Amino acid sequence: MIPPRLFLRMSRWARHPPPMWKVKLVFGVILVGLVIAGVEYIVGWPDFLTLDPRPPRVPRMQ
Repeated sequence: MIPPRLFLRMSRWARHPPPMWKVKLVFGVILVGLVIAGVEYIVGWPDFLTLDPRPPRVPRMQ
């Protein structure tokens, strides 16, 4: 079920739509995210960007 507050927001957006530059900005950000996800899916995640589960041991200075 859709909350009534969401209907009020949708009606406000229908009466007063956002400027075109904001719409392009949102679609641009979504497109960049999809491109990054697609490259990661096709090529894979590089090993040098993977975090180690444990930090490396640093010898103590005595």
